[in-house]
Amino acid sequence: QVQLVESGGGLVQAGGSLRLSCAASGRTFSSYAMGWFRQAPGEEREFVAKISWSGSRTYYADSVKGRFTISRDNAKNTVYLQMNSLKPEDTAVYYCAADDRDGLGSYYADYYRYWGQGTQVTVSS
Repeated sequence: QVQLVESGGGLVQAGGSLRLSCAASGRTFSSYAMGWFRQAPGEEREFVAKISWSGSRTYYADSVKGRFTISRDNAKNTVYLQMNSLKPEDTAVYYCAADDRDGLGSYYADYYRYWGQGTQVTVSS
């Protein structure tokens, strides 16, 4: 089992940057695929990015491709989401998620067994 704690959210102007962090507890973090999802008010939780257990494979939603970068540091039990060129439509609560069943992760939120509490990102125009 793993516990996840996100940080790094906040208020930023359009065009700005933020880096989210997700710190994981447990000794087997390196075996978990990790994902970032977001949920805006009144909308469903949507996929943002995922990274394989080794960090060698990354995938992004089309809406963030070229602007966001997911990475991980297994020595620090942490996954990151670097967000550049932020837009007002990026405003949402951002969640990290983990699962260790295949090491690759999924685009679907239902796949992940472990979730953080979320961190708010607000982008003003």
